Amino acid sequence: MLSRLLPAQGPARVLTGITLVHTLGQGLWMALNAIYAITVLHLTPGQFGVGVGIAAGVALAVSTPTGHLADRIGPRSVQVWSFLALGPLTAALLAVDGFAQYVAVVSVQAVAYSASRSARMAMVAGLIPPEQRVTVRAYLRATSNVSVSVGAALAGLLLTVDSVGAYRLAVVLNASTYLATGLLTLLLPAVPAQPARPGPALIVLRDRPYLTFIVLDGLLSMHNLLLDVVLPLWVLHETDAPRWMIAAILLTNTVAVVLLQVRAARGTDEPPAAARASRSGSLCIAAACLVFSLTGAASATVAGALLLLGALAHVLGEIRQSAGSWGLSFGLAPEHAQGQYQGTYAMGADLGKMIAPALLTWLVIEFQGLGWLVMAAGFALVGAAMPAVTAWALRSQKAAADCVTA
Repeated sequence: MLSRLLPAQGPARVLTGITLVHTLGQGLWMALNAIYAITVLHLTPGQFGVGVGIAAGVALAVSTPTGHLADRIGPRSVQVWSFLALGPLTAALLAVDGFAQYVAVVSVQAVAYSASRSARMAMVAGLIPPEQRVTVRAYLRATSNVSVSVGAALAGLLLTVDSVGAYRLAVVLNASTYLATGLLTLLLPAVPAQPARPGPALIVLRDRPYLTFIVLDGLLSMHNLLLDVVLPLWVLHETDAPRWMIAAILLTNTVAVVLLQVRAARGTDEPPAAARASRSGSLCIAAACLVFSLTGAASATVAGALLLLGALAHVLGEIRQSAGSWGLSFGLAPEHAQGQYQGTYAMGADLGKMIAPALLTWLVIEFQGLGWLVMAAGFALVGAAMPAVTAWALRSQKAAADCVTA
C-alpha cells in the first residue's frame, strides 16, 4: 500500500521524504508564527505585518539570483547549506529582543529560504526525467498537504498549552526540521553544476514569453487564497451557512488534493498539454466563483450545499491548474538554467499571495455577488490566454535553437 502512495524508489522517493520533514515544520510554524511574534516577542500586529512584508520582499528580490547560484555551483550544495543555515537562523528567534532584531532575523531567513526553494525545484529538474517531473511535483504537493496538516495539528496541541515555553518549543521544533531536511538532502545524488556561458547571466529576465507566463500564472495562483482568506469572511458575514462549513471546506480541499493531485497531473508534461490543463483548471475555478456567488441569498441548508459544491469545483480547478503550471515551468525553461527559471517562476505565486488577500477580499466584501462574478471572469480570461503564451514561448525557443544551429 505504501508503494502505491509513494513514487518509485530512487530520487523521487527521497525527495518526497525530504518534503515530508520540511513541510511538517512549515505547518507547525504557519499556525504559530504570528502568535509567537505578538505573545512572546511583544510586537504589535502592525510591526509583525511590516516584518513579514519586508521578508517577503527580500525573498522576491533574491529568488532569481539564488536560482542562478544553484545552477552554477549545483542545486544540492545550495539546498544543503540553505537548510543548515535556516536551522540556527530560526533558533535565533529565541534571542530576538525588539522589532529591529526581528526584521533582521526574518530578512536573512528569507534569503536562505529563497535559496532552498530555488534549489529544490532545480533538484527535481536535475534528477527526474522530463516526462516524470510533473508527476513527481504532484507527489510532493500531496505529501505537503498531509505533512502541513500534521504540523498544524501539532500546533493546535501547543496552543492548548498556551504558554511561552510551548511557543519557544515550536521554534526549536521548526529549527530541527530545517536541520534534518538539510542532512537528508545528502542522500540525494549530486546534480552537476552548469558552467558559465557567454552572454548575460540572468537570461530568464530577457525571456519575455516566460515572464509573461509567470505573470499570468501568478494571477491564477491567487485562487489559493480563496479558501483560506476570502471564503471564511464570506461565510461569516454574507451567508446563513453554519460556521463549521469553513472547516468542512478546508478538510474537503486537503483530502481531495491528497487523493487526486497525482492523477490530475498525468499527461501535463509537455507545454501544450500543460497550457490546456491550466486553461481547464481556470474554468473550474471560475465555475466555483459562480457557485459561491449564489450562496449569499440562499437558506442555511442550500448555502451549505452550494458551498461544498463550489469547494469541489475549486479543488478540481486547483489540481489541474497546479499541474499545468508545473508542466509549463519546467517545459519552457532551458535545461542549463532550470535553477534561475524555477526561482523566477516562484516569484509569480509570491506576487499573487501578496496581492490576493486585499484585492479578492475587497471584491467580495464590497460588491458581494458581483465581486464573485468579476473574479470568475478574471480567472477564465487569464486561463484562456495560457495556450497562446505557450505557443509564443515555444516559437521563441525554436527560433533561438535555429539561431544557435546556424
